[in-house]
Amino acid sequence: MRLSASRRTLAAASIALAGLLATAVPAAAGVSAAPATATAAAPTAAAAAPDIPLASVKGHLTQFQSIAAANGGNRAHGRTGYKASIDYVKAKLDAAGYTTAVQQFTTAGAIGYNLVADWPGGDEGQVLMAGAHLDSVASGAGINDNGSGSAAVLETALAVSRAGLRPTRHLRFAWWGAEELGLVGSKHYVGNLPGADRAKISAYLNFDMIGSPNAGYFVYDDDAALEKVFKDYFTGIGVSTEIETEGDGRSDHASFKNAGIRVGGLFTGAGRVKTAAQAQKWGGTAGQSFDRCYHSACDNTTNINDTALDRNSDAAAHAVWTLGTAVTVPPGEAYENTGDVTVPDNGPAVTSTVEVAGRTGNAPAALAVGVDIKHTWRGDLVVDLVAPDGTAYRLKNSSANDSADNVVTAYTVNASGEPANGAWKLRVQDVAAQDTGYIDSWKLTF
Repeated sequence: MRLSASRRTLAAASIALAGLLATAVPAAAGVSAAPATATAAAPTAAAAAPDIPLASVKGHLTQFQSIAAANGGNRAHGRTGYKASIDYVKAKLDAAGYTTAVQQFTTAGAIGYNLVADWPGGDEGQVLMAGAHLDSVASGAGINDNGSGSAAVLETALAVSRAGLRPTRHLRFAWWGAEELGLVGSKHYVGNLPGADRAKISAYLNFDMIGSPNAGYFVYDDDAALEKVFKDYFTGIGVSTEIETEGDGRSDHASFKNAGIRVGGLFTGAGRVKTAAQAQKWGGTAGQSFDRCYHSACDNTTNINDTALDRNSDAAAHAVWTLGTAVTVPPGEAYENTGDVTVPDNGPAVTSTVEVAGRTGNAPAALAVGVDIKHTWRGDLVVDLVAPDGTAYRLKNSSANDSADNVVTAYTVNASGEPANGAWKLRVQDVAAQDTGYIDSWKLTF
């Protein structure tokens, strides 16, 4: 039941007295103080990636072409050209200081090989992987599909070595066998990882066909945070992108995604036809496939768009540096705003903002929301947590029978569908007359 008029007058007077004694008045409605981190310093920015030399990437493609020419014209699973390709990449990585391992599997009556290379250092509980399939189809050398991705990943790994990079996350690079037979190599790798090791992989980045001659610029949309890393790079060089749909689920990232691992990646198109709008945006020829030599004998070193290969190789390095060197806030850290925000009596909703940065992936399924709201009749209040994309999570409804003072409590929200980074807001509205208050502070604990 509501308070009597005399009780309400007394409560209002106590609030006024508290305001006179305070050293600072509450902030104006809707104004948020700069967020303060309660238990950790702000994360530092990731290191900038070096330019990946196009000539070096193309040099690897020339080697793959020579290997195919010396081994029956292809580098397909079970053929000598594939094993020679593995040996070439492994030798480069061994010389650069990587710890390499060749993993064997059998499919279609032949032995297949995956190559995995680990760079020393970084948090081994947070493994960032970048990979590409190394095999071709039997009809050709497979220079765009997928010498292009394999060469870009190799040159990015070698750039890590040249820079003497000291990553915050452990870096792992991989080249998969028998992708053309149904993602066999990557499925074998993921399927044979112990559960504890699989849980350590924070993200997998896939690069399959990134030099198509009639190129488009496509970004995987499987994970919003990883998608943003690639989109930010291309925006920075003035290149628009589209969401990758043609090969969705048809390359090695699917093996990781199906195991619950975050995935991202790049693609320049295969057999689908480029539209007039895409040709206007990216150049090239409308009405023609992105790669007319897809899975054909003409997929050789002449079947490469140098500009696309150069941009995508640099984008791959940008992602590895951005994600691999960013300083993140570990679980249990809090982001807090202690600035006061007045809640108008029976008025519009107000918000207080907490900026979250330096985290990877989505918010947790048990995101802790600590709330301290000073108010003389808390039943008047409706409280929501608002995610960076505008999604609202109701924390508290109003109640005519809740006459106690203040809302000082912690809520748990399943925010696992929301990217962790961004501007989170506590939204508070007083929906009944006569009582007043303000947001004292609030925090998110990840």
